[in-house]
Amino acid sequence: MAIEKSGEHWHGDDLDDLAAYVREFQAGGYPVDTVVECVCTCGARTFRVNIDDGENTQRRCRSCGTVTFIGDGAEHWDDASAAESACPCGGDEFAAAVGFALTADGEVRWLSVGLRCLTDGTLGVYADLKIDYSPSRHLLTQV
Repeated sequence: MAIEKSGEHWHGDDLDDLAAYVREFQAGGYPVDTVVECVCTCGARTFRVNIDDGENTQRRCRSCGTVTFIGDGAEHWDDASAAESACPCGGDEFAAAVGFALTADGEVRWLSVGLRCLTDGTLGVYADLKIDYSPSRHLLTQV
């Protein structure tokens, strides 16, 4: 099924739909060059996601409980201000992917954390972060 764009929120069924949504979102107004799916070291693709001040993101695998920070979020994490992400439908388990806008020399300029609710398929970008340092290509592997 293609992305369903009618109604207040977009809905999708799979990674392709989530990637298309993240590309359409274009955080910071920059085209997204690469979208990387979040996959736990155990192979699972279902997460609960916490966000600190709308920028730093950590995901917790629903299968094995492993916590992984997206990007350089561990360096700036403030657990006191973290909030668990929730879909408008109330769902709190997601498939996740990170979109990267790159500079001409291949460094990361912007990253966007896209989530697809596993309850109703709602698509959203829950966090986006301007990257203002270099080198930053390592962030492409920190999803």
